[in-house]
Amino acid sequence: MEKSAYKIHIVGAGISGLIAAQVLENYGYCPTIIEASDKVGGRVKTDVVEGYNLDHGFQVLLTSYPAAKNYLDYNALELQEFLPGATIFKNGKQQTVGDPLRSFSLLIPTLFSSIGNFSDKRKILKLNSLLKKKKITQIFKTEEITTLKYLQNFGFSEAIISDFFKPFFSGIFLENKLETSSRMFEFVYKMFGNGLAVLPKNGIQAIAYQLKSKLKNAAFKFNSPVKEVQDSQIILNDNTVLKSNITIIATDASPLISNLKNQETQWKICDTLYFETSKRVIQKPLIGLIADENALINNIFYHTSVATSSKGDQELLSVTVVKEHQLNDLDLILKVTEDLKSFCNIDVKKFIKHYPIKKALPKLHNLQYEIASSETKLKSTIFLAGDHLLNGSLNAAMISGERAAIGVIQTLEDGLIIDELTSEYS
Repeated sequence: MEKSAYKIHIVGAGISGLIAAQVLENYGYCPTIIEASDKVGGRVKTDVVEGYNLDHGFQVLLTSYPAAKNYLDYNALELQEFLPGATIFKNGKQQTVGDPLRSFSLLIPTLFSSIGNFSDKRKILKLNSLLKKKKITQIFKTEEITTLKYLQNFGFSEAIISDFFKPFFSGIFLENKLETSSRMFEFVYKMFGNGLAVLPKNGIQAIAYQLKSKLKNAAFKFNSPVKEVQDSQIILNDNTVLKSNITIIATDASPLISNLKNQETQWKICDTLYFETSKRVIQKPLIGLIADENALINNIFYHTSVATSSKGDQELLSVTVVKEHQLNDLDLILKVTEDLKSFCNIDVKKFIKHYPIKKALPKLHNLQYEIASSETKLKSTIFLAGDHLLNGSLNAAMISGERAAIGVIQTLEDGLIIDELTSEYS
């Protein structure tokens, strides 16, 4: 059979699904991507509201992600750089800390900051050096403990853990107790140390749009939620039946496969709220961290501190909430507005939008960096992809999509495939 004649379907037009499609195209196949919504991106989405780019959740791209460097054209994305540091709000004051070796403007404020003691600052240098030398493959073979235990074992003071590490990594891990695996902490810390945190000028969804633009032979079926995936067919919610030689499920497979109903992926949740303000209390492109146990809000960022393709008349502020709460929309908005005033001295001019994100990051244990293509095969005709197979990151989504596609190609070509894609990222 001609490669183009195979009916290969990919369920989900998120990052892993788009990468899987790209790899299949590279080998001469013409997949069809089935997407429940009206556009690509999955959890990587951006809306334009009242003249502002609003990402679905505060998200950044780490330029040092190995898979991202392989698949993305950074120049075309017009990446806007964050400074390597943070502004910390505590006891009515704000202090800026950062890596003065990478941004000289952070030298003086970091030296005079009361965040952490001298021993803590020495330990940060030691941690930086340790993780620069440690290979990614080593990180994911290290015994897992919680990130909190890791930091305590490393000798950091409770003060710097509560004032810096907790609010900073709570915003990344989307949980405020630092229960996330130490493997993820080391990996993310290494990625921050080796590169930059950036945002595309058009918002985070520009990543998905760029991946889609590279596809020349793939077909898309939007607004087509899937009800069930069987060995040789896909059943849509409207009971349309699509014949399929091979299917890649690039989303949570448990609702789609009958014998996986009891293996549903668990998810971390968060809230992101956007506001207009008349001025910025953080002038530079730095994340703001709220280091107060009584605050509901965790971190803030002025999106107008970097260049954006769509810009309203005022300053755009995003606020991330990771703590569990039972507040309705109105009470949450009021509480966040109060917190901004109390802890950051920020006066909100206007509320714009609230994104309650029920599936923000997968809850995972025994985190992995890599997966063999054979491990993505659920059945002879069904393969899996998604960051939930490895670790909650854009990098993992890309790797899993690539591996699932290689598994499909190996199956169709009796295991014969050029090994150029299977070299380990490190």
